[in-house]
Amino acid sequence: WTRPWTVAPRRISLSTPPTVRQTGDMTEEAPPAPTPDDKDWTWVLEKPCPECGFDTRTVEPADIGDMVRANATTWQTVLGRSDVRDRPEPDTWSPLEYGSHVRDVFRLYLVRLDLMLEQDGPDYPNWDQDETAITERYDRADPATVAAELTTAAAALADRFDSVTPDQMARTGHRSDGATFTVDTFARYFVHDPIHHLWDVRLR
Repeated sequence: WTRPWTVAPRRISLSTPPTVRQTGDMTEEAPPAPTPDDKDWTWVLEKPCPECGFDTRTVEPADIGDMVRANATTWQTVLGRSDVRDRPEPDTWSPLEYGSHVRDVFRLYLVRLDLMLEQDGPDYPNWDQDETAITERYDRADPATVAAELTTAAAALADRFDSVTPDQMARTGHRSDGATFTVDTFARYFVHDPIHHLWDVRLR
């Protein structure tokens, strides 16, 4: 189970999550949490992903906005599937859970991009994606609601990427593990995540 967008270590906490909302029946026992992936995925900036095949080195930052919009469109199809709630394995997210995660990735990366464009060398706020999936009950979410929210979040992030000017590409931001991104590397690193997760949900 791969989640290439987060910082290392993978299980981190977020003081200001992208959304605070209960989306399901909290009295029902949550499904098993997937095993955390502790890999540092910054290597996707240096070579193609051996799983989904995506090569971030071929990406032009100016194209990120359109890539995000296209990705969001494909998620509408995924979230309309009849098996959207079905986990292929007990400890692997369903398409609905992946879609909920991607929606929140779009929200989180808008926060981080805003920080990079508005502050000098900011530290990104941390986020525990596994905890959010459980507390927000991704498994109990309404697929149509997630699809609409994902579209809205993608549009906001895509528009923000479109607004980036060439002289802003070298602005920096820092992860809690000490890794530093420019807007350029941040954009290419980010876009691998929603693309990779489309590959994840097609492995069924």
